[in-house]
Amino acid sequence: MSLGNQIRNLRKSRHFTLQQLAIAVEADAGNLSRIERGELGVSEALLRKIAAALDTTPATLYAQSDAMNTPYSLPTASLPLTAELQRSTYQAAPVLPQNQPSSKDFVQWFRSATPYIHAFGGCTFVIAFGGEIVDEKQFITLTHDLNLLASLEVRLVLVHGARPQIEKRLKRDKLTPTFHNGLRVTDDEAMEAVKEANGAVRVEIEALLSMAIANSPMAGADIRVASGNFVTAKPLGVLDGVDLQHTGEVRKVDAVSIQKRLNDGELVLLSPLGYSPTGEVFNLSLEDVAVSTAIALDADKLIFLMDSEGVQNLRGELLREMTADKAKNLLKNVSGNENPLHVSEDTLYYLPAAVRACEHGVARTHLISRHIDGAIIQELFTLEGIGTMVTELPLETMRQATIDDVGGILKLIEPLENEGILVRRGRERIEMEIAHFYVMEHDNHTIGCAALYPFSENKMAEFACLAIDPQYRGGGRGDKLFNYCQNQAKTLGFKQLFCLTTRTEHWFLERGFSQQSVEKLPQEKQKLYNFQRKSKVFIKSL
Repeated sequence: MSLGNQIRNLRKSRHFTLQQLAIAVEADAGNLSRIERGELGVSEALLRKIAAALDTTPATLYAQSDAMNTPYSLPTASLPLTAELQRSTYQAAPVLPQNQPSSKDFVQWFRSATPYIHAFGGCTFVIAFGGEIVDEKQFITLTHDLNLLASLEVRLVLVHGARPQIEKRLKRDKLTPTFHNGLRVTDDEAMEAVKEANGAVRVEIEALLSMAIANSPMAGADIRVASGNFVTAKPLGVLDGVDLQHTGEVRKVDAVSIQKRLNDGELVLLSPLGYSPTGEVFNLSLEDVAVSTAIALDADKLIFLMDSEGVQNLRGELLREMTADKAKNLLKNVSGNENPLHVSEDTLYYLPAAVRACEHGVARTHLISRHIDGAIIQELFTLEGIGTMVTELPLETMRQATIDDVGGILKLIEPLENEGILVRRGRERIEMEIAHFYVMEHDNHTIGCAALYPFSENKMAEFACLAIDPQYRGGGRGDKLFNYCQNQAKTLGFKQLFCLTTRTEHWFLERGFSQQSVEKLPQEKQKLYNFQRKSKVFIKSL
C-alpha cells in the first residue's frame, strides 16, 4: 500500500473530508488529493502536519504503507515502548511469509557482504539522527543495527538531535519558538528547555543501548556509552541584525579524548551542545556537530538518518551516488527554483553538510531514510545501497590493470566465454598479458575490463576482451571504457584500432569502425586468425 493510500484510508477512518484535512494542515485540497493518488510527493513538513491532524506519526504512516511489501514482521513505531520491548523479546526471530527468501539466497547475500565486513573492522562511523527517532520510538530498532556494527568492531560515534523534544518543552512553558534563517534564537528561557530536552534524550538513548535482552538482537550486547564535554563552541552572535544569543557553532572537537574512548571499546554519544572556556553552554545544530566530529576524527563514514529516502533530483529520481561537485550543482539549481517539489527539507539541511564533510576529507557521507527498518545495514552491506552516498571524487575510475586484478577480470569474462562471445582465455594467459588490460572500478569493485594488444610495426592496436558486470550494464560504461582505451591508444602513438567480433558488430559500427577484410589486419594477427570462428574484422582510424 502506498503512502498516499495510507493517508487516504486513515483520513476516512477519522471521518475527515479532504477539505477538512486541507484546512487542518493549511494546504490545498487539490494537492492533498494528488498526494493520496500518488501523483505528487509529500514534503517532510507537510507529512508532519498530516500525521498530527490524523493523530498519528510520520513513522507509523511509513511503516503501515510499507507493510504489504515488507518480508518481515517489524515493530510498529506507534506502539508504547513497553509493548515494543515485549515484541523485541518474543518476536526476535523474524516471522517469514510463505515467499520467504531461500537458504541459497541468504547464503549468497551473506557472502556478498563479506568484503564489507572485512573492510569495516576498526573503521570510525559517525551516525547522526534527529530527535524524532527517539520521540517516535524508532531508536529501539536502530539499537539492533548499532549492536551489529559494534560486534564487527566498528568504532561508533552517535550525534543526536532534540528539536521535537525542545518544541514540546517550549509549548509546555507557553514560550514561542523564534527562528532566523533556520536557526533557533536561543534566549535564556529557551536555553533551559534545550538543556532539559537534550538531557532527557541522552538518558533515554543510554538506557536503550544498555539492553541485553535474551532471544533478541541485543542478546549478549555489552555496549558502554561515553559522553561529555567533547565539543567546544562559540556564539554565532548577531546575524542580519538578529542576536542569536545562546545559539552557537562548533569551535573545536576534542578528537584525542574521543579516540581514547573509542580505543577502549566504548560508543561515544554527543548531544548538539557545546561548551565555552568561559563556562557557557551553546545550542548547536545537529549537522554542525556531526560534520565537525567526522572531520576531527577523520571518520571513514558519516551517516545521516533523514525523513526522505535519500537525495532526489528535480525530477524526483533518487540519486544513489553523487560527488560533492554534483551535490553543489543540485543545491544551486534548487536555490534558483521557487518550488522544488522533490527536494525535501532534510536534504537542504544534510546535503550541504555532506559536501562540507567530503571537502574536508571524510571519504563517504550517506543520507538514508530513518523510516526503513535496517536501512543502515542495507546501505552499508549491499552493493547498490538504499539511500544516497556523497563522495569527494567519482566512485568509478579506470586504470591499467595489475596482477591483483586477474581474479576480477576472469570473473567478468568467463560468462561471455561460455556463451561464445569472447575467445576463451585461461588464468595463465591473463597473467601473462595483464599489462595490456585496463579495468573500470566502482568503489573498489572491478566492474569492467578491456584490453589493448599492440602491433607496433603497423601502428595498430587490437581492442579486445570488453566486458561489463551485468549489474552495471545499460549505463554507458562500455562507452566510457572504450573511450578510455581509445585515448590510451592515441597517447601510445597508434594510428588505427581494430577488433574481431562475432556478435557485436553493430556496437562497433556505431562507434566509427568500418568492416574490413582479414587481409587488412597486421600480418602477425592474420597468422593467428581462426577461420573456424569466422570473426568479422572492424577497423577505425584514430
